[in-house]
Amino acid sequence: MIIRLDKFLAEMGYGTRSQVKKELAKGNVTLNGQVIRKPETKVDTEKDRVCWKDEPAVYAEYEYFMLNKPAGVVSATEDKREKTVIDLLSRDGSEQGMPAARRGDLFPVGRLDKDTEGLLLITNDGELAHRLLSPRKHVDKVYYARIRGRVTDEDREAFARGMDIGDDRPALPAELEILDAGETSEVRVTLREGRFHQVKRMFRAVGKEVVYLKRLSMGSLALDEGLAPGEYRRLTEEEVKKLC
Repeated sequence: MIIRLDKFLAEMGYGTRSQVKKELAKGNVTLNGQVIRKPETKVDTEKDRVCWKDEPAVYAEYEYFMLNKPAGVVSATEDKREKTVIDLLSRDGSEQGMPAARRGDLFPVGRLDKDTEGLLLITNDGELAHRLLSPRKHVDKVYYARIRGRVTDEDREAFARGMDIGDDRPALPAELEILDAGETSEVRVTLREGRFHQVKRMFRAVGKEVVYLKRLSMGSLALDEGLAPGEYRRLTEEEVKKLC
């Protein structure tokens, strides 16, 4: 891809166009070893080597991060009152030993409730996000949950039929696997759609309450259990290929 140098740097999160131009004027950017001060200079993103203050600046049209979302954080790009999942992505990365996530066009693919933990994909690939979230694609989303009350085979059958959760149309059939039934039950739920508070509303429809919820996977992408809550990593090439 051929792109202006200032656009290259701005898209990679090194600052606004005006901030980038000031750094160019100071001689803080090189292209193939030569100091460049003209923001309109063209860059071949596949062949040219750009350095920002002596550090390589690599261009990526799309980026993909797996976040283990902790409770207490909202799935949004910005919020005036709450910490967002984008706030968790380090602008440097070196502080926490995690990759840099500088660019400003990243967003979460779908939403997890504020108190829900687990897998969240963060990217700037809008086409992929649409495919994963489209109801017509029926992408499986798997959750682990703890439920107040004994989950029964009748509940499992109700999930398998689909149920009224208060929307204009019933929820699609879902798979409910009972891992442990007791005063507090443990279950795994597989959905093929992603409505607002869906898991919680489905259990409410059978007279029970979700007390803990964690997303384990979305399509082919499974949560890396090596990530502590709040930690993230880039997706591997293989993970991206499977998603795309």
